[in-house]
Amino acid sequence: MLDHVADQTMRFLENMPKSMRKKKGQFFTSVETARFMADMFDLNNCKEYVTVLDPGAGTGILSTAFLEKLVSMAKGIRVSLTCYETDPEVLPILKNNLEYVKNEYPDQIDYRVLEEDYILSQSNDFNKNLFSKEKPFKYDFIIANPPYLRVMRDHPAAISMPSVVHGAPNLYFLFASMSLFNLKPEAEMVYIIPRSWTSGAYFKAFRKYLLTEGKIEQIHLFVSRDKVFNSEEVLQETMIIKVKRCSQKPDEVLITSSNSCNDFADITKLYVPYDAVVAGDDLYVYLPTCDKEIEVIKKINTYNTTLPDEGLKMKTGIVVDFRQWNELRKKPGDHILPLFYSQHIRNGRVDHQPSGKEYDWIVDEKPGLIQKNKNYVFIKRFTAKEEKRRLQCGIYSPDDFKEYKFIGTQNKINFVDRVDGSEMDDLTTYGVYALLNSTLFDMYYRILNGSTQVNSTEINNIPVPPANMIKRIGERVLVTSDLSTDNCDRILTEVAYA
Repeated sequence: MLDHVADQTMRFLENMPKSMRKKKGQFFTSVETARFMADMFDLNNCKEYVTVLDPGAGTGILSTAFLEKLVSMAKGIRVSLTCYETDPEVLPILKNNLEYVKNEYPDQIDYRVLEEDYILSQSNDFNKNLFSKEKPFKYDFIIANPPYLRVMRDHPAAISMPSVVHGAPNLYFLFASMSLFNLKPEAEMVYIIPRSWTSGAYFKAFRKYLLTEGKIEQIHLFVSRDKVFNSEEVLQETMIIKVKRCSQKPDEVLITSSNSCNDFADITKLYVPYDAVVAGDDLYVYLPTCDKEIEVIKKINTYNTTLPDEGLKMKTGIVVDFRQWNELRKKPGDHILPLFYSQHIRNGRVDHQPSGKEYDWIVDEKPGLIQKNKNYVFIKRFTAKEEKRRLQCGIYSPDDFKEYKFIGTQNKINFVDRVDGSEMDDLTTYGVYALLNSTLFDMYYRILNGSTQVNSTEINNIPVPPANMIKRIGERVLVTSDLSTDNCDRILTEVAYA
């Protein structure tokens, strides 16, 4: 059955430009991925009659893969499939494919195709308002590859699910939220989605809903992010998750990984304690792939305070240079201050050698664009994917720029400052630098965030030692005058992470 559906899908793809589908957030699942997702479900205690939902059905590849799995494992099982799809280009293919599947098993499979918006059609039930049903319909299994499309906050789907929207919404997590709502208690759903939801403020409300109403049982990661969807131009990190609707968290989460959607035969497996995967007040989802990374998470989580708890905070550079051309200057002069870019962070220090930018200076006319010349730890906001370290930082010393009372920081760097605006002492500055420059913190951040951007919100949520211990670390670094990662690693092990 699946081979037939895949053949029909390929014919559709050959006649539909990628640019058209990208505008809809429409990326089609490969046969190999569909079979793997179907295999993730626990079918050991399957009932004689089950209900299945595919909320973004496309041409029906995922539905067919799961039906094929069901009828092969449970002889005589009866299945009722519901598919949502609104794309007029895809609907004829979906209906033909599902009719083909039903004809193969006429006594076991029934289906219906709902040509209505999946989110809007059920938003009243989700929000439990005046128009909601007393008993909304629930499903035994849900399998989905939702649309990956960022939408505005005034998009109808985002407006209809305010409880899971915080910041910039994306259709994929709205679909996932609604699907969890559609599950029966103890039922399972398997979703292939981007990795972006696992951390960051924008997905905080979604994570709270997903991880409160359900629990993750399995995560599958792809080593090669550009090969998840065959022939599709999807360059963001993608993952598959299996979630059960329940309140009791499992002891462990199974984390598997493969090179691409064609390499499911060569899978690595790792059983990780649930609390090492889902942790923190913001319910970040950590994705360790080996025992060493599990140990990193455990070590960092030794402490339960964060930088803001200790009176410190990472902030983002102030000057967005392309918006402030009138304030930028090529040379120093009266009422002109040094403007620091990420290129000025070198070998653990911050200098003001030529950055390669046209403008390395800024006038002092607008107080909102400048900041006090005092101790900081600068960190690059963006690094290349192939670079060894994600966290690349340097100590900024005001003594190196004594002639200035103020300086400028460009928006592509972050900096650590005191919450109250007072100056960090030298020991704290060097201690914070040692933490961020260590292998331990770099690995932890890579486990937490798959992107190349260093997010200040995420750094501010990482557990750190108490302030007095940060000073002890800084004192040791100052005494040695060695800012290398090896030295920072050694001191952290001796002082805070034995």
